Amino acid sequence: MYRFRNSFCLRMMVLAGVLVFGTPAGVLAEEADHSMEGQISKPQSSGESDTEGFVDDSTDNTYGYYTIMGCTTVDAEDMVVQYEAQNVEYPSGILTEGGAPDIDTFCTIVIEEADAEGVRGEVVFEQAMLETGWLQFGGDASAGQFNFSGLGTTGGGVAGNSFPDVRTGIRAQVQHLKAYASSEELNQACVDNRFQYVSRESAPYVEWLGIQENPYGGGWAAGRNYGYKLRSLLAELKGEEYTWPESTETVEK
Repeated sequence: MYRFRNSFCLRMMVLAGVLVFGTPAGVLAEEADHSMEGQISKPQSSGESDTEGFVDDSTDNTYGYYTIMGCTTVDAEDMVVQYEAQNVEYPSGILTEGGAPDIDTFCTIVIEEADAEGVRGEVVFEQAMLETGWLQFGGDASAGQFNFSGLGTTGGGVAGNSFPDVRTGIRAQVQHLKAYASSEELNQACVDNRFQYVSRESAPYVEWLGIQENPYGGGWAAGRNYGYKLRSLLAELKGEEYTWPESTETVEK
């Protein structure tokens, strides 16, 4: 299944490049992001690619950072295993109403929505887990809002955006990630009402999603080491080693 997804994703990436390459995108500033002007130049791949035996390496770039755009590199089963290892109870009572009665269905929806926009499903999953505390919520947003990424939550009890079901909430998260990571147009109708405020392509890497770590002053969240926390979760999901930058060693991980 994973090999099939790689092959399918490669074809979709080539098609997308033909359709949208060079398409100009407006650059608007979202007040909460404090993003600076200008697009970020995409780094060149550090190696040659071959369609035969294609493997989408999420860190194959000049910085070695984890790219947000690309193929999903894990299966739903991998996500389920990581979730179940947390020994938390899946909120089936509420999420069933939103179309995800179990964690397997939830992870399948994540991958389907991520693949539809060319965003890595594992990034969407880990961000949702970090933002909701493994779907336990407890922050300003509640499970019944189907908001898995803190969209519109600004602190001080502000609940943020609400969506009609799980799929729409995940779709909005995917679209917001695409806004930060890419200048390409959306493939599906926009359900993210903050999409237009993002400085496009200002955070193409997971490590840059934190405002404090983004060299251009933009990003998804203001909390320190936000992107590094996500990167650690991704490494855990994929059974890889990840070392935080030395400047963060004194900060609780």
